[in-house]
Amino acid sequence: MWTDKNRAKYNRDHLRYPRQIDMRAVMNGVMYILSTGCQWRAIPKDFPSRSTVHRYFIWWQCDGVLDQIHDALYVECRENAERDASPSACIIDSQSVKSAEKGGSASIRTASMRAN
Repeated sequence: MWTDKNRAKYNRDHLRYPRQIDMRAVMNGVMYILSTGCQWRAIPKDFPSRSTVHRYFIWWQCDGVLDQIHDALYVECRENAERDASPSACIIDSQSVKSAEKGGSASIRTASMRAN
Protein backbone atom coordinates (compact mmCIF):
# COMPACT_ATOMS: atom_id res chain seq x y z
CA MET A 1 0.00 0.00 0.00
CA TRP A 2 1.35 3.44 -0.86
CA THR A 3 1.76 5.49 2.29
CA ASP A 4 3.80 8.63 2.86
CA LYS A 5 6.52 6.48 4.44
CA ASN A 6 6.61 4.10 1.45
CA ARG A 7 6.63 6.92 -1.07
CA ALA A 8 9.69 8.43 0.59
CA LYS A 9 11.39 5.03 0.69
CA TYR A 10 10.88 4.36 -3.03
CA ASN A 11 11.36 7.92 -4.28
CA ARG A 12 13.70 7.83 -7.30
CA ASP A 13 13.99 11.59 -7.92
CA HIS A 14 17.42 11.80 -6.30
CA LEU A 15 19.00 9.18 -8.60
CA ARG A 16 21.57 10.25 -11.11
CA TYR A 17 19.86 8.45 -13.98
CA PRO A 18 16.11 8.61 -13.51
CA ARG A 19 13.94 6.05 -15.25
CA GLN A 20 12.72 7.34 -18.59
CA ILE A 21 10.09 4.68 -19.20
CA ASP A 22 6.59 5.08 -17.84
CA MET A 23 6.15 1.88 -15.84
CA ARG A 24 2.37 2.19 -15.99
CA ALA A 25 2.59 2.10 -19.79
CA VAL A 26 4.85 -0.97 -19.61
CA MET A 27 2.39 -2.71 -17.28
CA ASN A 28 -0.49 -1.80 -19.59
CA GLY A 29 1.48 -3.29 -22.50
CA VAL A 30 2.07 -6.52 -20.60
CA MET A 31 -1.59 -6.72 -19.62
CA TYR A 32 -2.60 -6.07 -23.24
CA ILE A 33 -0.44 -8.96 -24.45
CA LEU A 34 -1.75 -11.29 -21.75
CA SER A 35 -5.41 -10.37 -22.22
CA THR A 36 -5.53 -10.37 -26.02
CA GLY A 37 -2.91 -12.98 -26.84
CA CYS A 38 -1.60 -10.88 -29.70
CA GLN A 39 1.90 -11.40 -31.04
CA TRP A 40 4.70 -9.25 -29.71
CA ARG A 41 5.31 -7.65 -33.08
CA ALA A 42 1.65 -6.61 -33.25
CA ILE A 43 1.64 -4.58 -30.02
CA PRO A 44 0.02 -1.18 -30.67
CA LYS A 45 2.13 1.96 -30.86
CA ASP A 46 0.31 3.37 -27.80
CA PHE A 47 2.62 1.29 -25.60
CA PRO A 48 6.40 1.50 -25.21
CA SER A 49 8.48 -0.41 -27.75
CA ARG A 50 7.87 -4.13 -27.91
CA SER A 51 11.45 -4.88 -26.85
CA THR A 52 10.99 -2.80 -23.69
CA VAL A 53 7.65 -4.39 -22.83
CA HIS A 54 9.04 -7.86 -23.58
CA ARG A 55 12.14 -7.29 -21.44
CA TYR A 56 10.07 -6.26 -18.43
CA PHE A 57 7.66 -9.14 -19.06
CA ILE A 58 10.54 -11.65 -18.93
CA TRP A 59 12.05 -10.05 -15.81
CA TRP A 60 8.72 -10.02 -14.01
CA GLN A 61 7.91 -13.56 -15.07
CA CYS A 62 11.28 -14.89 -13.84
CA ASP A 63 11.05 -13.00 -10.54
CA GLY A 64 7.49 -14.16 -9.86
CA VAL A 65 6.14 -10.61 -9.98
CA LEU A 66 3.40 -11.51 -12.48
CA ASP A 67 2.18 -14.30 -10.20
CA GLN A 68 2.09 -11.90 -7.25
CA ILE A 69 0.15 -9.34 -9.30
CA HIS A 70 -2.29 -12.03 -10.41
CA ASP A 71 -2.84 -13.25 -6.86
CA ALA A 72 -3.35 -9.72 -5.52
CA LEU A 73 -5.84 -8.84 -8.27
CA TYR A 74 -7.66 -12.15 -7.79
CA VAL A 75 -8.11 -11.53 -4.07
CA GLU A 76 -9.15 -7.91 -4.67
CA CYS A 77 -11.79 -8.92 -7.24
CA ARG A 78 -13.23 -11.58 -4.95
CA GLU A 79 -13.40 -9.18 -2.03
CA ASN A 80 -15.07 -6.52 -4.21
CA ALA A 81 -17.69 -9.15 -5.09
CA GLU A 82 -18.15 -9.71 -1.32
CA ARG A 83 -16.74 -13.23 -1.42
CA ASP A 84 -14.00 -14.94 0.55
CA ALA A 85 -10.48 -14.21 -0.69
CA SER A 86 -10.06 -17.83 -1.78
CA PRO A 87 -12.82 -20.15 -2.99
CA SER A 88 -14.04 -22.76 -0.54
CA ALA A 89 -15.70 -25.10 -3.06
CA CYS A 90 -14.95 -26.69 -6.40
CA ILE A 91 -17.24 -27.65 -9.25
CA ILE A 92 -16.65 -30.87 -11.16
CA ASP A 93 -18.71 -31.30 -14.27
CA SER A 94 -20.18 -34.64 -15.32
CA GLN A 95 -17.77 -35.02 -18.26
CA SER A 96 -14.76 -34.92 -15.93
CA VAL A 97 -16.28 -37.58 -13.71
CA LYS A 98 -17.18 -39.83 -16.66
CA SER A 99 -13.73 -39.68 -18.20
CA ALA A 100 -12.08 -40.36 -14.84
CA GLU A 101 -14.30 -43.41 -14.31
CA LYS A 102 -13.53 -44.83 -17.75
CA GLY A 103 -9.78 -44.37 -17.79
CA GLY A 104 -8.80 -44.53 -14.15
CA SER A 105 -10.01 -47.89 -12.92
CA ALA A 106 -9.24 -49.87 -16.09
CA SER A 107 -5.66 -48.70 -16.30
CA ILE A 108 -5.08 -49.50 -12.63
CA ARG A 109 -6.40 -53.05 -12.96
CA THR A 110 -4.28 -53.90 -15.98
CA ALA A 111 -1.17 -52.48 -14.37
CA SER A 112 -1.67 -54.47 -11.16
CA MET A 113 -2.42 -57.83 -12.84
CA ARG A 114 0.35 -60.39 -13.02
CA ALA A 115 1.49 -61.45 -16.49
CA ASN A 116 0.87 -65.11 -17.48
